[in-house]
Amino acid sequence: MDDKEDTRVLGLSKISLQLARCPKFPEGNPRDRYEIVAPLDETGRLDTEAWHAQRDHCRVKRLAPDGATRHGRLLHRAGGAGGANWAFDYDDRSDADDEGGFRLDSHVIAPGEYVSIKGVDGELRTYAIVAVSAA
Repeated sequence: MDDKEDTRVLGLSKISLQLARCPKFPEGNPRDRYEIVAPLDETGRLDTEAWHAQRDHCRVKRLAPDGATRHGRLLHRAGGAGGANWAFDYDDRSDADDEGGFRLDSHVIAPGEYVSIKGVDGELRTYAIVAVSAA
């Protein structure tokens, strides 16, 4: 079974984000994107229990405006406002390259909604959810 079939069997979703409107990019920036593979619950929120069972399949692909692409893992860690937070890990040997989602556990993940991600540079940016589909 290939990866695409495997994730479909597990009920994972592919979530596509792009930089939302901001002063520097009044129309947003479609070259600044993320593609996340994660489980969603029946309300459209990230599903922590399903993530624990499927964490090896939960991935993130960072497509940077400069054309660079990075591949990493979606992590759920202790700490944060609700007792835990979601992060993107690109290198197992260090957490210096990790990016964190701002209250991702409380957001409905659906097209037209927005989420915020703190990049490696420490800047919090808002991303529009442009698509959600079966992974």
